[in-house]
Amino acid sequence: MNRLFFKLLVLLMSISLIGIILVQVYWFNASFKNNDEQFKFHVKQVISNVANKVQKQEAYNFYARINQYKDSTGKVPKKNDILEFYYVQKNPKTNKTIIYSNSIISEDYNISPTFIDKKFVNDNFKSFSSKRVTEVYNDKSIDKSEISQSLIPDVRIEKTGNLDVLDNASFEIYYKDFASVLPIQERVTKETLSKLIKKELQEAGVNTNFEFSVYSNNLATNVKSKDFKYDKDATYSIPVFTDNEGNSRYQLLITFPYKKRFLLSELVSITILSIVFTLIIIIAYTSALNQLIRQRQISEIKNDFINNMTHEFKTPIATINLALDAIRNPKIIDDKEKVFRYLQMIKDENKRMHAQVENVLRISKLEKRELDIIKESHNIHEIINDAIEHVNLILEDRQGTIVNHFSALRNTVLINDVHFTNVIVNILENAVKYSPNIPEIEIFTENIKDMIIIKIKDKGLGMSKIAQKRVFEKFYREHTGDIHNVKGHGLGLAYVKRIVDDHNGQVYVESEKGKGSTFIIKLPLIN
Repeated sequence: MNRLFFKLLVLLMSISLIGIILVQVYWFNASFKNNDEQFKFHVKQVISNVANKVQKQEAYNFYARINQYKDSTGKVPKKNDILEFYYVQKNPKTNKTIIYSNSIISEDYNISPTFIDKKFVNDNFKSFSSKRVTEVYNDKSIDKSEISQSLIPDVRIEKTGNLDVLDNASFEIYYKDFASVLPIQERVTKETLSKLIKKELQEAGVNTNFEFSVYSNNLATNVKSKDFKYDKDATYSIPVFTDNEGNSRYQLLITFPYKKRFLLSELVSITILSIVFTLIIIIAYTSALNQLIRQRQISEIKNDFINNMTHEFKTPIATINLALDAIRNPKIIDDKEKVFRYLQMIKDENKRMHAQVENVLRISKLEKRELDIIKESHNIHEIINDAIEHVNLILEDRQGTIVNHFSALRNTVLINDVHFTNVIVNILENAVKYSPNIPEIEIFTENIKDMIIIKIKDKGLGMSKIAQKRVFEKFYREHTGDIHNVKGHGLGLAYVKRIVDDHNGQVYVESEKGKGSTFIIKLPLIN
């Protein structure tokens, strides 16, 4: 159930993390598309404003030239009535008559467009004004035929003024017909167009580089920026300079070479924060998952350790109990030789249990930095020989051999002899324990620069690549089937690693499954 719960927890955490990442990606894409739509909206507004302003500016310039010409000639315009109408209202009770008349007058200044372009032929430019008269006749009955007669009204109100609507319509028709025959470079310059586009884009908040061009019937004209290149996804267009029929042969195109960069720049701050927080979540998730897996592995290793420790203590205790029971036997108690033999067995088993307890205590003290390690100058070869003496009994029991190859000429190191002897003993005991056949061990020493290298080689079971990476971890043991087939607690090599590290040395293993292992220790020499 615990394993199922653990797997379910990991699955849910993984799904949640993937969900968060997918939501972030979806949000980013949605934001990018939204920014793209806003960008299109603002650009369309900009090019529409530019097109209107360019055409208005052209009309204004043309109108200014017309007025300047009218003022400079000083001609009196020729006036013609082009429309006149009357409105008569009679009140039979008061016998009052009201007559309203309106006359539309055209004023021809005799301005021909040939003053601008001799090739252009059109009607002369005209302006329009109106004359509005209201007459009131009291106590008079007036017929329609009398309206044109010279009657003197009791009240006369006369108003005159320009007809802007007609003037504007006439002027627009006049100037558009004239402008339509001009080449595009005479209607607008690329400098004017560039400044106007830049100003409109800045007002719309579109602060990115742009290029522009005016096309005529799908062909580029000379009115364009230097680096304009058409890009389907980043180019926007609008008709400019429409004629009197509402048609235009010119298109204004604006392209943004760094459009995507600009759109991304608007998301960069929130995107960076999103990425940072997502990375924090991923790191926290990975760390938590790693801790969960590690804790689970540690729990399993500790269970193995307890099982092994129980098993190893159970055998000596049983042996001690059997020896005590034998000593109590009246037949044996008088046999001193057997009594001494059983007492030696009790002592050996007790010593064995004591050694295991000491191993645990040493590791604990090392972790708490409570173990005093006093270092002195020693000959490493002598330390190795002392360690060999410690394992001679178990080696003889297995009929094994140890062969020394001491090639190091410099062998004086600063070490703690007791602890370093234990280091070599632990490695040698492992070599004996993990040799299924007769143990064959070789010890090599050599000098490399200011270091001495110690190699302890066996022909035992060997280790997998995974075991080689973890062999120096506390409680770690590589299983070989039955967890009790080789006695141990996974503490010996952890102790070796801590002692070698405290001597400013290095220890690692080279091994191949089924071909044995070589433990290599590097220690600094005393100069």
